[in-house]
Amino acid sequence: MRNNKSPNNYSKYEKIPQDVKGDGEVCFGGSGNRQESIVGENISPLTDSDMLLSTTEASILSANEVAGRLHADLRTGLRWSEANYRAKIIGYNELHAPEEDPTWKKYIEQFKNPLILLLLGSALVSICMKQFDDAVSITIAIIIVVTVAFIQEYRSEKSLEELKKLVPPECHCLREGRLESFLARELVPGDVVYLNVGDRVPADVRIYEAIDLSIDESSFTGETEPAKKTADVIFHHGHHNKDHTNMKNIAFMGTLVRCGSGKGIVVSTGEKSEFGEVFKMMQAEEAPKTPLQKSMDILGAQLSFYSFCIIGVIMLLGWLQGKALTEMFNISVSLAVAAIPEGLPIVVTVTLALGVMRMAKRSCIVKKLPTVETLGCVNVICSDKTGTITKNEMTVTVIITSDGYMADVTGAGYNDCGEIHIRDCNSHEQAKQSIMNLLEIGAVCNNAVIQNGTLLGQPTEGALLAVAMKSGMYAAAENYVRIQEYPFSSEQKMMAVKLYQKYGNAKEEIFFVKGALEILLPKCTKYMFGGQIVPLTKKNEAEFMTEAYEVARKGLRVLALAKGKSFQDLIFMGIVGITDPPRPLVRESIEILMRSGVRVKMVTGDSQETAIAIASLIGLDVVHQQSLSGQEMDQMSDIQLEKIINSVSVFYRVTPKHKLAIVKALQQTGNIVGMTGDGVNDGVALKRADIGIAMGKNGTDVCKEAADMILVDDDFHTIIAAIEEGKAIFYNIRNFVRFQLSTSIAALSLIALATLMGIANPLNAMQILWINIIMDGPPAQSLGVEPVDQDVLKQKPRNVRQPMITRSVIVNVLLSASIIILGTLWVFQREMADGSGGKTKRDTTMTFTCFVLFDMFNALSCRSQTKSVFQIGFFTNKMFLLAVGFSLLGQLLVIYFPPLQMVFQTEALTAMDLLFLVSLTSSVFIVSELKKWFERSMERRMYKNRSEMDFV
Repeated sequence: MRNNKSPNNYSKYEKIPQDVKGDGEVCFGGSGNRQESIVGENISPLTDSDMLLSTTEASILSANEVAGRLHADLRTGLRWSEANYRAKIIGYNELHAPEEDPTWKKYIEQFKNPLILLLLGSALVSICMKQFDDAVSITIAIIIVVTVAFIQEYRSEKSLEELKKLVPPECHCLREGRLESFLARELVPGDVVYLNVGDRVPADVRIYEAIDLSIDESSFTGETEPAKKTADVIFHHGHHNKDHTNMKNIAFMGTLVRCGSGKGIVVSTGEKSEFGEVFKMMQAEEAPKTPLQKSMDILGAQLSFYSFCIIGVIMLLGWLQGKALTEMFNISVSLAVAAIPEGLPIVVTVTLALGVMRMAKRSCIVKKLPTVETLGCVNVICSDKTGTITKNEMTVTVIITSDGYMADVTGAGYNDCGEIHIRDCNSHEQAKQSIMNLLEIGAVCNNAVIQNGTLLGQPTEGALLAVAMKSGMYAAAENYVRIQEYPFSSEQKMMAVKLYQKYGNAKEEIFFVKGALEILLPKCTKYMFGGQIVPLTKKNEAEFMTEAYEVARKGLRVLALAKGKSFQDLIFMGIVGITDPPRPLVRESIEILMRSGVRVKMVTGDSQETAIAIASLIGLDVVHQQSLSGQEMDQMSDIQLEKIINSVSVFYRVTPKHKLAIVKALQQTGNIVGMTGDGVNDGVALKRADIGIAMGKNGTDVCKEAADMILVDDDFHTIIAAIEEGKAIFYNIRNFVRFQLSTSIAALSLIALATLMGIANPLNAMQILWINIIMDGPPAQSLGVEPVDQDVLKQKPRNVRQPMITRSVIVNVLLSASIIILGTLWVFQREMADGSGGKTKRDTTMTFTCFVLFDMFNALSCRSQTKSVFQIGFFTNKMFLLAVGFSLLGQLLVIYFPPLQMVFQTEALTAMDLLFLVSLTSSVFIVSELKKWFERSMERRMYKNRSEMDFV
């Protein structure tokens, strides 16, 4: 632990001499007195309009003018009676969420799903038809699906509640000349508040006194460095642009004081604050339906349509045959109800839930089940920079000494992981000594502390300590006794400490200084060269400025270091380049995403130079694609933004409102948008995006609650695994749909054809129930957990306009159903023609077993739409093997176990019978395999032809 002075101990600080004249005028060489403004005490009753002052307006007015506009006194604060009066007019300083619907109403809302409504209708019809077994099974399916969906939604609706927590419970406020501590909700415009290290700003405040005041606004503006605050008036060059990063005299509600102290007058509270605007935007936005939900809605509508078609066709045919309409209606309705896949919602829910569990093992928490599949459709990812692409940990990456030695620094974060690599030079030892001298200044002229990888202090100072740790210079401060400190200020742009060596005989005082090169270099008269102190010429200055420019051009922050016996006679030691580097594997992850058809766009509150530099490092196309600022977006209409949105790779200097507009514009142009972020300023866009992705370690609570998915390890690479999972889940659900529809159509057609042909029903009620269990039970559901197909992962994101049941799926369904129908009817007719006269137990047992075996082989072929089972492997899906194995065992028990023979009206079959049925029913699998082989051959031929054409 280093014995540095606490930044909150202001009595030990001494400013570099300066005079303050009025609001915002600074000149050097005077007394340094602070000026506080006083407004008359005659405060008259105010109206609502008298207390409306935006942060933009407040920033361009002096503190005196702000106090005058708000009828406040900076010396004594408001009277209690006046504050209470204002609270009645303008309301409390809190965020008001709309009254929530009762829990029972939220539960009822889940029944609005078209597929659920269709199942409800089926259950009612089943009750009317006295088919109670169907009614019970359908009702259980509905309850399971609705309850799971309700629980997921109920747990996820907390984002507005979390945003309310940003208003701190207590504040320090001046009332009637006394400093009071009370609930922040009682603050009103015109109140005078005091800010200290660790305080969360209780409202939007116009600062009128700042002592080394730095506020962390990273969660709000995206800026990595804490914002240096001042009492000066901000000039907007003729236009009032709401750029939060330029409002250096405004402290925003919910931000955190990192260093120094200050005083300010409250200008906006509650929902009228800048955070209040974010809150209102979050209220206004609703998360869109996921592509899977839309697909299931369409599927529900299609099934309803086909069910009514079945009823109509069968009734018409029966009427033409002269059969009773009542009888035909009963049959057709029963068939339609049987056609409804009540197992589909359960399989979708189970498949998604298992996907969520697999994602959790890969450090990814999914809050809403349907969003897992959405990842497979995402074709654009908008990523915040600070804390998402980067770690929000400033790091020294380049060192250039005054004698021209250069070094690159590896590693990131506030630790000693990394090395200093000196570039080619004549004297390695001299280079090492020059670098050590430079880093010593950075380590000593420093107030930060690093404890177990955690920084206590300013990020820039943390970066200097981290590079000192890598060179073994972390404890350099212990060799000196600090006499005095001259803290950093936004006017001076430098920090200095006066000290002497602790163990030396001579107590010679020396200054260690760090700061902006353009400020520090004019104060230097000499520089260090080859271990010698030599005079600094104008030519040398130009060379140092050029070196610094080249470093800054790469998006790094340049910090100069010097030492000397006085501020007017400093020795220039060199510069360091500091940046918030990209996280490991981000560039690799982005390359993988781009190859798989997912475009990545960076959205940040940082400057253009920093944004472009980081974008280049992570592999975004900044040469052929545009960059766009928030200010430029303000000049555009929605239509103009939509026209260029797809050609922009970097958005900079953007606010929460801009991020929302970007997501909406991308969605309007047909994109499925994923948004990643870690700050409050990302919350609205995260909620609006098709899938919001929050950082788990460093993300704010608001960000996490507004998102659909949380990366526990903050690793951008985890998104790739999530996208793979999303693609796999959709294709597995489609495989299940294919199996269930082909089996349902076959069962329906078998019974319908027997009825219309006037022959005996080939299956009895218990046998149909058993087939229903197989259709909706374990064999079907095990298709939902098929391992990820690598070919599927290489495909581009799914087109959300493409329905669940495509032309290819319909062809496969009809082909399989036709084989099952023809094969089963042929077996039934063959058995009926044995001369026994009428339908026997053997006839129905052979037909029943034939249908069940067809089902098992059909399930095997449905494991993949395009690949052969021999390619994906028989044993890769163990759950499928178990499900099919138990189903076959159950079928054998039904045939050979006497008690079950009585229930299902079956009799024992011979080994030859079983061999014959297996040979016949395998045809559905063989035909499917041949079809896949033919399609793969055609695809390879087309690919070869395309390659030859490309070559030509």
